[in-house]
Amino acid sequence: MRLKPTETGQKLMAKTNNSSNKLPHLDLSIQLGLSGLSFCILNTASKTIVSLNEFHFEKQLNPLKVLDELKTIFTNEALLNNDFSNVTIIHDNELSTLVPKSLFNKNHLADYLKFNAKILKSDFIAYDVIAENNSVNVYVPYININNFIYDKFGTFTFKHVTSVLIESILKMEVDSVSTKVYVNVSFDHFEILVLEKNKLLLSNNFTYNSKEDFIYYLLFTAEQLNLDPETLNLILIGAIHEHDELYNIIYKYIRNVSLGTIKYDFEYVDKPKANYSNFTLLKSF
Repeated sequence: MRLKPTETGQKLMAKTNNSSNKLPHLDLSIQLGLSGLSFCILNTASKTIVSLNEFHFEKQLNPLKVLDELKTIFTNEALLNNDFSNVTIIHDNELSTLVPKSLFNKNHLADYLKFNAKILKSDFIAYDVIAENNSVNVYVPYININNFIYDKFGTFTFKHVTSVLIESILKMEVDSVSTKVYVNVSFDHFEILVLEKNKLLLSNNFTYNSKEDFIYYLLFTAEQLNLDPETLNLILIGAIHEHDELYNIIYKYIRNVSLGTIKYDFEYVDKPKANYSNFTLLKSF
């Protein structure tokens, strides 16, 4: 078994080749964190999402309990009990930091993380190279989840949610000539990216327990970057809908608010309520 870095993630390679059992036209992507997980299955031949499911835990769990939940879902969801052509795991946590590629040294991974995340000596630390802005995202994956997926499928790719987010949005905004703020909303946390003329100014994440927490962190970020709430261009993606309590309080303080208009190269068997939800999961393919 070996770890092989890729341009936007790392691939866990099996010793044996299971390709004879793989379904040649189905890809699986799973995104998981301590408060929930989601999975998506793409038929690459027909370019169709054949399954898209979300599971939210009643409270935040530890990684061991998340693995128990994942095992239960694999037991109950028949579609997951196939071999897939490609499997991707997206680790969704706050244990990450961006490093300019020119300053990156893989022998100092723990040093990059220890100033803004609580890590243990036993933690396995990984990194994703983000070509779009010549940076490296250093992070702690849920290694028990990786081991389970490795035992089940063999070869698979894993990434951090921030890596997928930055890579995807920078590709979308490659021709942008203005300043934009993207917020990727989850049920108890959010990631925020600030772009100026398609250049990444800031990437951060916050945990929130109320809509007041949410707007405080959002306005605090704007203040630190001298962005005027009356004029900044805010784009919302993820678990948010027009006129829900988060949207309402955001619109109270920020006027130029929109829900993301996202284009994908596939169709759906069952179309989701909004095409901006599950952004990072769908963009991982």
